[in-house]
Amino acid sequence: MDVVSIGETMVLFTSEMQGLMRYARNFSVKIAGAETNTLIGLSRLGHQTGWISKLGQDEFGELVLSTVRGEGVNISEVTRDSSSPTGIFFKEFLHDGHVRVHYYRAHSAASRLEKRDIDENYIRNAKYLYLTGITPALSGSCREAVFTAIEYAKKYGIQIVFDPNIRKKLWKDANAKEIILRIAKEADIVLPGMGEGDFLFGTSNPEMISEHFLNLGSRLVAVKLGADGAYFATENEKGTVSGYKIHRVIDPVGAGDGFAAGVLSGLLDHLNTREAVQRGCAIGAMVATVNGDIEGLPDKKLLRKFMNPENVDEVSR
Repeated sequence: MDVVSIGETMVLFTSEMQGLMRYARNFSVKIAGAETNTLIGLSRLGHQTGWISKLGQDEFGELVLSTVRGEGVNISEVTRDSSSPTGIFFKEFLHDGHVRVHYYRAHSAASRLEKRDIDENYIRNAKYLYLTGITPALSGSCREAVFTAIEYAKKYGIQIVFDPNIRKKLWKDANAKEIILRIAKEADIVLPGMGEGDFLFGTSNPEMISEHFLNLGSRLVAVKLGADGAYFATENEKGTVSGYKIHRVIDPVGAGDGFAAGVLSGLLDHLNTREAVQRGCAIGAMVATVNGDIEGLPDKKLLRKFMNPENVDEVSR
């Protein structure tokens, strides 16, 4: 297995009209979750991925499971809970590029993940363990599951990749910052945004954010700069990768998950750091041009075409 991750995926209802959701009468139905967004992105690029989670024993759970499985992600470590529902959420497009998200995930099946749900051998057989700051915010038992996975990864020398992905509305604990930093200290690769750097370190300067994470022990930090691309730093190298110009931002939600898929895919394909981060920027931009979290994730042919549009003939064969 190339990449294994832990987290909640929900059913997404998106209004088919723009404007306040109170006026919506029709919704499209998709699935979305930070971790599976990234795993599906990696799967489309030819990598082997696995997902650890819980779903309700309900029709929404069936929808999530069949979709993730259909995208080529291994679901052998996904269990079902007959006493808790699969989470749902709604996406509201107020106007182009301005999206509000409304979650209904309290007491969901995924929030009942616990450390006994983490199989040591499943982690052991991965090259990377991919984590976000969302899962430990769902519940105390989820937090224990995350730290158990970290323990197993450390035991077997599995590289840990961490996207802080801080959702303040989810955190009921006053020690959110402390928990996020505890995970960051264990991570080999960290993929923060500037807002997360401000929350954790009181700065939105990408160089200073990177320095803080490197001092915690990370070997690679890639700070997402939105449309401006990304800043990356290792112990021996640093630089900025420019963003990709897109004509219109349709839905920015999920772009960061696409960025993570791109960076990880680049590393798995043995690209150098700059090239891997550049791939991340490209996929993040592609995701933002499509309505939905996973609908804009490319395969390698589409990715090459986007990154090298002059090579249309090569990628269309």
